[in-house]
Amino acid sequence: MPTSAAPDTSHRRRLLDAMGEAVALKGYADTTIADLAALARVSRRTFYEHFTTKEDCLIALYEAASKQSLGVLRDALDPRHDPLTQAEQALNAYLATMASNPALLKTLFVAILGLGPVGLQARRRVNQQLADFIVEVVNRPHEGREHPPLPSALAMSIVGGINELVLQMVEQDRIGELTELTTTTAQFVRAVVYGAR
Repeated sequence: MPTSAAPDTSHRRRLLDAMGEAVALKGYADTTIADLAALARVSRRTFYEHFTTKEDCLIALYEAASKQSLGVLRDALDPRHDPLTQAEQALNAYLATMASNPALLKTLFVAILGLGPVGLQARRRVNQQLADFIVEVVNRPHEGREHPPLPSALAMSIVGGINELVLQMVEQDRIGELTELTTTTAQFVRAVVYGAR
């Protein structure tokens, strides 16, 4: 019999899923801890074993979903292609993943902005991870590479530009069409990379 009193990770996962579902149905402001506990089929006490506040739960969901998206980007890389083609393939996979769960996408892209400074900090951390990924891929040594190294600040501008395009699609209720942004985002990446001279 284990002596550890560590919280059950399946409860945490269910609470994160409940946050995504509740915010999609009611909005973040109207979602209560009681709602989250009921949807996750756990007690309020169990909620507090995993999260201090409702805000902590939303940030944890945002970071978990972002980590999963970064995994999708990494899995989409094909070393047989040049770095910019790899980046284009990764962007298509990223956009397709976001389009596959409209409720979660709305929760993450809109609700996180309503948390104020704490949400902004979480968004900045995630954006930095994405920018670091872009720098890693684009600057990877490759035979015949014709572009200069991409600075981190310009990689962040790519992330910001893509986020704004995604937000626009969310506002227009066109989440299912996100992969249509693949060509535009690829053109943007190439324009920034080749303009970085």
